[in-house]
Amino acid sequence: MALHELTIGQAREKLLSKEISSQDLTKAVLDRIEAVEPRVDAYLTVSKEEAMEAAQKADKALAQGETAPLCGIPIAIKDVMCTKGVLTSCASKILGNFVPPYDATSITKLKEAGAVLVGKTNMDEFAMGSSTENSAFKTTKNPWDLTRTPGGSSGGSAAAVAADMCLGAFGSDTGGSIRQPGSHCSVVGLKPTYGRVSRYGLVAFASSLDQIGPFAKTVEDAAILLQAVAGYDPSDSTSVNVEVPDYSAAIQEDVKGMRIGMPKEYFEMGGLTPDVKNSVDQAIKTMESQGVEVMEVSLPHSKYCVAVYYVIAPAEASSNLARYDGVKYGMREERDSLIDMYHATRSSGFGPEVQRRIIIGTYALSAGYYDAYYGKASQVRTLIMEDYKKAFEQCDAIVSPVAPTPAFKLGENTDDPLTMYLSDIFTLSANLAGVCGVSVPCGFSSEGLPIGLQLQGSHFQEEKILRLGHHFQKATDFHTKRPYL
Repeated sequence: MALHELTIGQAREKLLSKEISSQDLTKAVLDRIEAVEPRVDAYLTVSKEEAMEAAQKADKALAQGETAPLCGIPIAIKDVMCTKGVLTSCASKILGNFVPPYDATSITKLKEAGAVLVGKTNMDEFAMGSSTENSAFKTTKNPWDLTRTPGGSSGGSAAAVAADMCLGAFGSDTGGSIRQPGSHCSVVGLKPTYGRVSRYGLVAFASSLDQIGPFAKTVEDAAILLQAVAGYDPSDSTSVNVEVPDYSAAIQEDVKGMRIGMPKEYFEMGGLTPDVKNSVDQAIKTMESQGVEVMEVSLPHSKYCVAVYYVIAPAEASSNLARYDGVKYGMREERDSLIDMYHATRSSGFGPEVQRRIIIGTYALSAGYYDAYYGKASQVRTLIMEDYKKAFEQCDAIVSPVAPTPAFKLGENTDDPLTMYLSDIFTLSANLAGVCGVSVPCGFSSEGLPIGLQLQGSHFQEEKILRLGHHFQKATDFHTKRPYL
């Protein structure tokens, strides 16, 4: 096995036994990026010199007895997390020259853990999209089929892990932006509970929905990555001060007797392809054979989740993106008057999808419409939260598909925003309720395209869904298959 193909767990063993060095591992990953990046387009920035310096530093720490799980491990970061001294563009022209003077809390924690940050990955502009086609700079391809989308908005991070251009990566999930690309690229994608991981230094899209989470080749690796970044942060007012369990130990516990709920509404929705349904059904049978109890649950208000999300998320985006005005930082289009400068800067700096959501959000928040749209959506959001609360009184996790279809062709839905929005129909509700969710590879379509299984857990119960996912992977080999590039 080539070094870039290793999982984090495997690489850690080799690093601790001195069989390899972090510099060997990092060089192998950088060579892999050089070899396949021109075809996949997963990265916006590759930090070669900084990565090799960090690897050298990690080797010194390892020589002195450092045993931190991520010490010396090459990791990629979605270009929506602030990295001191490294361009952070959010795949937008308006931030095309922005170099943050500080690190996001998650980046600080990763550096303290000895991780080697190899670069910043492509994404939908300001994390708005489901295909990574909304990037202002390039379109990322799915390593399993270069004519198809890797998913979005964290498509660059998912593609980088799937193509072995890093050993793990981080993205952000506002409505499925980690889980859906994880499913499309056959990697594990974890959205933690809202408040579990600090959002300080995460460039905001929708502040009540955004959450940072990891991509990995295995659930075991995802547990290691979550452990590194989870925990209370006083710099983030939405961070919750609850104890962080030992995820790596928790996932080893037996799953026998655990209960998973199948929401009848999810499986009654139209648009679910036979390949996806069959793979998910087979995955549920596999878990049943491990002693997991399966039951039906109801999430009656889930049919409203797309409508609720596409009022709340654009409204919050409208507010958050008002700061990009050409005055303080980012691009600026010079004009004779201040108003003309604002207009020119925002018109040329934001792409079509971002402009669309700002307009929708501004309208939903405008006088006379606030109660009818944002107010009503917030009320229905509360009902969705109550649905989850009742469901989790009956079961430990909720099981469903991640997406109704495997990865679609690039360009297939770009002129049809509504169809694109519906690709997140199974993932949006977790963000609205603030619960955790993970995508685990569970099969392939008749065309050889990856399919993911979604497991959702109650607030701060990541160890339960990770345990179920880990034991599922022990019984299957879908996660071991890699695309041929």
